Amino acid sequence: MTIATRPFGRTDLTVTELGFGAAGLGNLYAPVADDAARATIDAALAAGIGYVDTAPFYGFGLSERRVGDAIRHSGALVSTKVGRLLAPDPAIVDDRDRDGFRSAMPFAPVFAYDHASIMRSWEASLQRLGVARIDILYVHDIGRLTHGDDHDRTFGQLVAGGGLRALEELRDGGAIGGFGIGVNEIDICLDVMAEARLDAILLAGRYTLLEQLALDRLMPACAAAGTSVVVGGPYNSGILATGTRGAVPYYDYAPAPDAVIARVAAIEAVADRFAVPLAAAALQFPLAHPVVVSVIPGVADPARVADTIGLYRTAIPHDFWAALKAEGLLRDDAPVPG
Repeated sequence: MTIATRPFGRTDLTVTELGFGAAGLGNLYAPVADDAARATIDAALAAGIGYVDTAPFYGFGLSERRVGDAIRHSGALVSTKVGRLLAPDPAIVDDRDRDGFRSAMPFAPVFAYDHASIMRSWEASLQRLGVARIDILYVHDIGRLTHGDDHDRTFGQLVAGGGLRALEELRDGGAIGGFGIGVNEIDICLDVMAEARLDAILLAGRYTLLEQLALDRLMPACAAAGTSVVVGGPYNSGILATGTRGAVPYYDYAPAPDAVIARVAAIEAVADRFAVPLAAAALQFPLAHPVVVSVIPGVADPARVADTIGLYRTAIPHDFWAALKAEGLLRDDAPVPG
């Protein structure tokens, strides 16, 4: 069974509806050996996954290097990100935790969204990936969630400072296939869409089995603009994969609050009645929306690749989705698989 593909925004690209999130290959939370990282990507490609997403921030260059070595001649579509430059830092001599990554790469990330910085970031990613062209560039972590009181300055770099103009130049010149933003919040998506034509939005954690606020404004805006949505974080940082019954469940990169645990427990109860794996429902749900073209869970070992393919192919009865809506656990207007 192959993995279906979908058109990617207004570009001439197509993307597999199941992709590969490569943050784990930057040693997110735990070290991953080079051979294990390569085996993981090789397993994903062999299984038919044809879309890999990475970023300079993931392991401070480590993920991009590993991804590039594995996919260079594979034909896989690759996206990476701009918005952080990697500054050499000789003080880094080991892999102690930095921003969640256990990487010894001697670079420190510096936010920069202006024209010159976007161009520098793109050129540096070409070198780390070892490719002549990058398919999709996302502006990484723009918005108030990341920048707080510094948001006006960073957003000004992107708009008045020419960051978006740099991306338009790259797209118009054929150096990239398209561009968008990669974020964990909804409002900034609409703000950037008002300033530029985006081919895609990589939205992490904000359109999932657990929360569907994106249905109110963002999804209709994307449909009207021809902007595709790639869903990252389909498990909301873990709780929709692990459930609530084992170790401390995580939501948005932190221990889940009681209200979230209670809602997921209620979803679990419905899943149990229909013998549906919670993780399978979480993985498949976003793909039912017509503007969503791919879902990209993070994967960091070959066994997890096989598990993910199994979840993607799990048959889920329509009555399961109907029960979630009947019990107020899924919005009535949310499209569902099948």
